[in-house]
Amino acid sequence: MEAHKEGAARPEHYRIEVADERLDFRDFQVDDPKPLGRQILAAAGAAPVEEFSLFAILPGGDFEDVRLHEAFDLRGRGAERFVMFRTDRDFKFEIDGRHLSWGKPVISGIVLRRLADVQSGYDLYLEVRGGQDVKVLDDSVVRLDASGIERFLTVIKDTTEGRSALPASDVTFLADNGIAYELVGEAGQPGVVLREFPLPAGRYNRERADILVLLPPGYPDACPDMFYAAPWICFPDGRSPLNADVEHVFAGRRWQRWSRHSQEWRPGIDGLRTMVARIRHALEVSK
Repeated sequence: MEAHKEGAARPEHYRIEVADERLDFRDFQVDDPKPLGRQILAAAGAAPVEEFSLFAILPGGDFEDVRLHEAFDLRGRGAERFVMFRTDRDFKFEIDGRHLSWGKPVISGIVLRRLADVQSGYDLYLEVRGGQDVKVLDDSVVRLDASGIERFLTVIKDTTEGRSALPASDVTFLADNGIAYELVGEAGQPGVVLREFPLPAGRYNRERADILVLLPPGYPDACPDMFYAAPWICFPDGRSPLNADVEHVFAGRRWQRWSRHSQEWRPGIDGLRTMVARIRHALEVSK
């Protein structure tokens, strides 16, 4: 009797996770290490597969279009993740510079947050070129079918008085949003002055003020701390906002220190864009 040959091939199974447009992921298995797009769709129960679009979610969070007759290598990657849509068109957008696609012309705020894996301590904004970015709430509905590519960004939330963080998108962001600025420095410490920065209407004793952001060594990888205003900003009754009553002299001017701190920072993502959003928020909610 012939002995059983060693090394006889055993069928291998490759685990995949496939989500629908609600981003509800389910586990499936395929036998082929390099399945075609149509095989992945069929394994996930999509029928007829010709009516569906398929995207692979790459490790960095970007989306990669997988065509019906295109092979996708599953080997050595762990559980691959895909999302499928019943549509013949995809809508491209960006979140924090990552290129993503969606199979519908509209998307909800909660799905955007899940796609970008936005942490609870961050807010999501829709970029408005030449205007003020719009905060996207969980129940917001955003259209993706306008001309051009919609861009979103995440920003560290402000918390209590006495906490703050300063982010970076710098010259391009300032130019695109019409914010005049001046580079200043003293004793090796650089800073950026946002000139004639608009204050919330009716909240303070003036409509505009210069805002100073001090840039620490290693910026933009290092986190700035606090911001400063000149002339002094106070409420109509003469009170200074909480934790904004200390004078700071820098570059030949007297500044009002707004003590807002944060230990959170994402190198490569956070910068002046985030800082401007946080300054606006601090000015809106100060007590």
